[in-house]
Amino acid sequence: MTCGYLHDPQQTSELIDAEGWLHTGDLGQLDGDRYLTITGRKKDILITAGGKNVAPAEMEGLLKGIPGVGQAIVIGDAKPYLAALLTLDEEAVAGFAERFGVATADALSRSAPFRAWLHGEVEAQCNAHVARYQTIKRFDIVPTPFSVEGGELTPTMKIKRAEVVRKHADLIEQLYA
Repeated sequence: MTCGYLHDPQQTSELIDAEGWLHTGDLGQLDGDRYLTITGRKKDILITAGGKNVAPAEMEGLLKGIPGVGQAIVIGDAKPYLAALLTLDEEAVAGFAERFGVATADALSRSAPFRAWLHGEVEAQCNAHVARYQTIKRFDIVPTPFSVEGGELTPTMKIKRAEVVRKHADLIEQLYA
């Protein structure tokens, strides 16, 4: 427990309200046994054009569980539906390239059979497990993994959502064309 910020009553009042609740910015869900599971961050909430509030962390976790996917970022703030940018798992590329008859990661990312397979996996591994308004309607594959050097990751390997959206604005625009 914290008493607040040293010599900063304004920040302390933003952190701890009058009833003593600590406002961390995390989102959570209580289960039937009253265990709290952190489901995302309040600042990461996307609000779709339809007014639905969506915590992208759940879908991103499901997308990253798909074999061959390295990283995932869900987008859709003020948009009519959710979309995703995916990177390929560098360790799995060779096996998938061989399976789909291509030579490189770039060719794999453009391969129609691979993209069709990946679409099926998005449906089965992600969309089947979330509410309809949380489903990923479209996705695209970013040619290179997100990195600290590229500015898309923090030193602790968290995706910088705003930087990814800025760097890939053209690709995102195509997902909503």
